[in-house]
Amino acid sequence: MIAPSPDRLGLRALLVVAAVITANGTDGPWRLGSALDLPKWADLGLEHRIRYESLGNQFRTGKPGSDQALALRSSLLGQIKTEPVGLLTEVMDSRQYLSDTGSPIDNTQVNALELLQAHVRWDAGPLFTGGKHRIQLGRETLDLGNRRLVARNAYRNTINAFTGADWLWTSDSGGSIRSFAFLPVRRLPEDVPSLLDHRISADTLSFGQQFYGVYATSPRLAVDARVEAYWLGLFEDADPSRRHRRLHTSGSRLFRNAQPGHWDFEVEASLQRGSSRSGTGISPNLDHTAWLLQSGVGYTWKAFGSPRLGVRVDQASGDRNPNDGVNQRFDSLFGARRFDFGPTGIYGAIARSNLRSPEIRASMRPIRSVEASLSHRWIWLESPFDAFTAAGVRDSSGRSGSYVGQQLEGRIRWDIVPGNCRLDTGVTTLFKGSFLENAPNANPNGDPLYAWVEWTFTF
Repeated sequence: MIAPSPDRLGLRALLVVAAVITANGTDGPWRLGSALDLPKWADLGLEHRIRYESLGNQFRTGKPGSDQALALRSSLLGQIKTEPVGLLTEVMDSRQYLSDTGSPIDNTQVNALELLQAHVRWDAGPLFTGGKHRIQLGRETLDLGNRRLVARNAYRNTINAFTGADWLWTSDSGGSIRSFAFLPVRRLPEDVPSLLDHRISADTLSFGQQFYGVYATSPRLAVDARVEAYWLGLFEDADPSRRHRRLHTSGSRLFRNAQPGHWDFEVEASLQRGSSRSGTGISPNLDHTAWLLQSGVGYTWKAFGSPRLGVRVDQASGDRNPNDGVNQRFDSLFGARRFDFGPTGIYGAIARSNLRSPEIRASMRPIRSVEASLSHRWIWLESPFDAFTAAGVRDSSGRSGSYVGQQLEGRIRWDIVPGNCRLDTGVTTLFKGSFLENAPNANPNGDPLYAWVEWTFTF
């Protein structure tokens, strides 16, 4: 399916604006709110992203040999920034062209014309405890910690949203506690024909799926480190379209951010308990016991380009026995995975479930507006009896082993007009190991090769 002329005209208009900004040499990024001469208490922002993706040698079971996509995402955000009460509204339109019925298309890629955010904010000040309080009521998006379990999706074409109450307390010393009670927003439509037609259908929510959490962050500790601790609760009813998850996820994270001339590190561990089903539809409830462990260290040199070299290991439990009445596959809830595991979109080969995966990554900025990175990752299944989840490939006998393969990614990001126009491009390949070669339902294609080029315009 070819993109209609309004989208092409919209892209041309954005390119013209970017060219005008470059030619005029404005101080700082050009903003729509300033151009409209809005009062200081109001703001309006526009973002448009277009990304072409190509995937050769599809790795998902039952899918054809190659695929491509043209992903478009546009958002319009308006704010009333008065104090202590403010309002925020965001409308987003996410579409995907060049796909067909053989494409792995779902509502993580398409959600046409939807109200993404609409909430009121109250900055309550110190109240009785010192520090600062912020309360938000309505629909919102959010990032928690390093975004592994709750995230406002960046690379993915659609974004998770939640409706409810959100409270944040920030201490005078820089620590914080955040607590929320949400109903996750369910993106509609969900069937492939409607998604291919970009049918507009209002997203919905219900008390049949509830999400609660408490997330605390310490002030800065020795060696400029911080500690985070959290509990997240996801509770679903027995609707056949859901997996009846009733999960308690608790964990902590110790980290130090990268900076030139210093070591950085991160360790995160999560334990997940409760009950779940192995899939949607009618299936028995299983006890759920799973875990996540991530650790890494890196060093950034005080040298030209601030080069950084880092190593890390990502581990997440998988189901060790499909017949024991226990589900041991870790559920990443509403998290993002691009920053850990490479591109998602029509690729998204690695998920945070049933995984043992070390990685080495190098990055640098040869000039201030350009960042280049290269990563090499080895992939094993934590349990050879469970699936390589993103591909849907499984050998419940375990005879195909656990070695999935190796992933190599190169990426360049260039802020052509800083704050207004960014180019993001790269190539990722997955060298298939014995599991993807020998598992009973493995795709017989060769090694997958994915490439993308993305333009983002922000005004």
